[in-house]
Amino acid sequence: MVQKYQSPVRVYKYPFELVMAVHPENEEWTCFEQSASLDIKSFFGFESTVEKIAMKQYTSNIKRGKEVIEHYLKELISQGITFIPRWTPPCVCEQKDEQTPAAGDAADAAVALDSGALGTTKEQTGSSCLPAEALSSDGDKLDADYIERYLGQLTPMQESCLIRLRQWLQETHKGKIPKDEHILRFLRARDFNIDKAREMLCQSLSWRKQYQVDYILQSWRPPALLDEYYTGGWHYQDKDGRPLYILRLGQMDTKGLVKALGEESLLRHVLSINEEGQKRCEENTNIFGRPITSWTCLVDLEGLNMRHLWRPGVKALLRIIEVVEDNYPETLGRLLIVRAPRVFPVLWTLVSPFINENTRQKFLIYSGNNYQGPGGLVDYVDKDVIPDFLGGDCMCTVPEGGLVPKSLYQTEDESENSDHIRLWTETIYHSASVLKGAPHEIVVEILEGESVITWDFDILKGDVVFSLFHSKRAPETSHKEATLPSTSAAGDNMQLIDKTWVLGVDYSHMESPLVCREGESIQGSHVTRWPGFYILQWKMHGPPPCAATTLPRVDDVLASLQVSSHKCKLIYYYEVLASKDFRGSMSSLESCNSGFSQLSGATTLSSQSQSSSHLSR
Repeated sequence: MVQKYQSPVRVYKYPFELVMAVHPENEEWTCFEQSASLDIKSFFGFESTVEKIAMKQYTSNIKRGKEVIEHYLKELISQGITFIPRWTPPCVCEQKDEQTPAAGDAADAAVALDSGALGTTKEQTGSSCLPAEALSSDGDKLDADYIERYLGQLTPMQESCLIRLRQWLQETHKGKIPKDEHILRFLRARDFNIDKAREMLCQSLSWRKQYQVDYILQSWRPPALLDEYYTGGWHYQDKDGRPLYILRLGQMDTKGLVKALGEESLLRHVLSINEEGQKRCEENTNIFGRPITSWTCLVDLEGLNMRHLWRPGVKALLRIIEVVEDNYPETLGRLLIVRAPRVFPVLWTLVSPFINENTRQKFLIYSGNNYQGPGGLVDYVDKDVIPDFLGGDCMCTVPEGGLVPKSLYQTEDESENSDHIRLWTETIYHSASVLKGAPHEIVVEILEGESVITWDFDILKGDVVFSLFHSKRAPETSHKEATLPSTSAAGDNMQLIDKTWVLGVDYSHMESPLVCREGESIQGSHVTRWPGFYILQWKMHGPPPCAATTLPRVDDVLASLQVSSHKCKLIYYYEVLASKDFRGSMSSLESCNSGFSQLSGATTLSSQSQSSSHLSR
């Protein structure tokens, strides 16, 4: 403990001594003695006060050292080590050669025990591995003021883990060393298990470097579509000084956003929100003069219903949660969920198993209007900060959302036009173009009798006919190049049903053909009864054939010319589930048009296909 003052004040460092010896009455015991002395001269008459302060600090250090030693003794006992052979001195020749290193080891041990961080030597705690403001005056431990100001309460063991992990990064990691606050999040996420925290942190640092996440706030510019239809934004802070983020999830057309932007853009936007949250935490730490290491999220679920719980959306949500959990641990301080509807338990059942237990404990859920009054939002958010749409006094600028027009939906090729490195190499929705005589077909092999095939697709352009077939024979994959005059027009269309196949002999209908008009959303499912090969087919819809005895009508001829002059476009998703894993809440029990994200009010809701009626079993 060294303090520096201008002359004539002089304070001398106390001599520090450690003595370990065999107990005089029991050779199986080891005595540990620690002593120090302090010589103070000329301190303006406050010599006795300084002495008391120094002794108090010294006593505190002894207590911390004792805690560390006891911890490692318990670690040895837990590993089954209850006896360590007595140390024997080396021969005289070796002792002479190793005298200097031994003295150095003793000095290092003294520094480690004085700092309360066993295993952290003088080399490990130098200024090269910790920021200057984090070091104490003698450079062997974290400064108490720094801990209180930026990190919060830390036990001696937690402080030791932080120093050791940071030192390891300093010696092995190539690149920028993260701040102590960032390292602490990973230690807390793994209950200060250094090995597990190090593995998690290294994977995250590699991920950040690979996808250039450190620059996302500078490089990411949200599409105008997000600014208008994404119902989330930052809104002051809560009573604890945490930045407050408001998400009006019930008002958000999640299905429309996924289909218009793709999960890649949504994930990138969520990552930018988390990066901005960390930045705001640092700003609030400086403003309030105490550590703010996490932020609060207020989620309004008014308007949430079964339309939000379609399988592709839940799948995209789970993937986003996984990425956030792995790379932004312990950044969420509190999650306030208000106006939770009756359907919320279904969503919670689907999502909660993928959320870390420590994170789930931070959730506070209010149904109906229970968030008002004592025990509600006012306990966590000041009245003048609560948004007006929740009965508060503050005007909130978070967008109200609305339905995303289908005219803004993008095909797979359009959504991939980006200069960014893709975070996801696969997409949930795929696109297809359908030409006259060139249907788009997908084959699904079913090995067990009862499985569930689910689908969800949108017709972006033109009219198509959707059918589901079954065959015992494996169809041969062949591009339409052999049957089309212009191969470039067919794109990636696949012809699976051979022209020599006879309907009713080689393959059969499983669903009645469904005419799907431009602008419609179709969701459906089918319970398979037999193993084999099931084929999903989309083909262009044309006018009905005319009788041979009658002349074609002018309207039919014009319609035929119009259909043949362009191609149909659609985006689709399909999945195969075991019957026991199927949940009606996650996918429609019957194929029907979705009332959500309609292209216009003129879109009909009458078209339905006849899915198997025994799905609800």
